Amino acid sequence: MKKAKLLIFVIGITFLLPSCMTLNSGLTENVNNHTTSVVLSRKNYNVIASVQGEAQTTSIFGLGGGILKKGLIAKAKSKMLKNADIVGGAKAIINETVEVKRARYFFFISTYTVIVSGHVIEFTE
Repeated sequence: MKKAKLLIFVIGITFLLPSCMTLNSGLTENVNNHTTSVVLSRKNYNVIASVQGEAQTTSIFGLGGGILKKGLIAKAKSKMLKNADIVGGAKAIINETVEVKRARYFFFISTYTVIVSGHVIEFTE
């Protein structure tokens, strides 16, 4: 009986301890085919801010959040643009980066986080 309890304990610890993991990845290229290119070959701009937006979804036992993953990049980008406040001026966002973070806790809870960041520039000429 003691061996059975010890075996169950060891198996339980084996599954619980390594069950927390985090994976990170990033998208540093623009996969949008409908873009406007701005050539920054002259010093006719100033970097005025660094902005970011974040969106996250959580699923438990694989339920929930899965369908929402498709819109997370758009939601994070929308938050970033709102923080940038570029409407009405000669401003643009450069160096846009998308980071994806996946984390899993105890085999049944997982989170999926997208962070979009960039620099706001203002043209002087």
